[in-house]
Amino acid sequence: MSVYRLLVVDDHELLRQGIVALLNDQPDMEVVGQAGDGFEALTLARDLEPDLILMDVNRPICNGVEATRRIRAAPDMGQPRIVMLTIHDEDQVLFDAIRAGANGYLLKDTKSAPFLQAVRAVLAGEAILPPELTASLLDEFARLSRGPSLQAEEVPDLTPREHEVLTLLAADLTDKEIAGRLSLSIYTVKSHVRSILSKMQASNRRQAARLATEKGLISSD
Repeated sequence: MSVYRLLVVDDHELLRQGIVALLNDQPDMEVVGQAGDGFEALTLARDLEPDLILMDVNRPICNGVEATRRIRAAPDMGQPRIVMLTIHDEDQVLFDAIRAGANGYLLKDTKSAPFLQAVRAVLAGEAILPPELTASLLDEFARLSRGPSLQAEEVPDLTPREHEVLTLLAADLTDKEIAGRLSLSIYTVKSHVRSILSKMQASNRRQAARLATEKGLISSD
């Protein structure tokens, strides 16, 4: 039986040890290294040549998305599979991770059985995404395929609710925080965000906020 070599990257030691114990308990997996930040992950990825890296997104010093980008850009790193781990299902994190070269994305509260199933799927060459986020990713790629953003003179026709969501989005609130502020479900907020990005022909939340400021839709204060 082939034994896959895994590297686990997370600065929360208790959580990391739990993941390591779960993986090492599998007959076809071995955790060959652990890292607490992105730079340490880069060194271990080069030295240990793992088959799969489980990479927490919010790493100190060098975050998981940047570490993934550097691994993909380094010719001596090989081509390990990379799964991003996070406690938030923020669309922008997903987009950035996939652009950086991640092969999948898992929430940290995933149950053990589906977690292991997802890890094995990635090791088998598949890409994994939480089902509720797949539509957002497809919307993003569709927007990119349509070409450049709005022309300077164009102003998107946003509904009053979309304008409220855009204002909070520009203030760097998460979807969950926006939902709480406006007394909406998080799924409704995500739907509004996708509509805003589509109408503004923006590829991500930051670009939408910038365009909204430039067009006077929101205050720059």
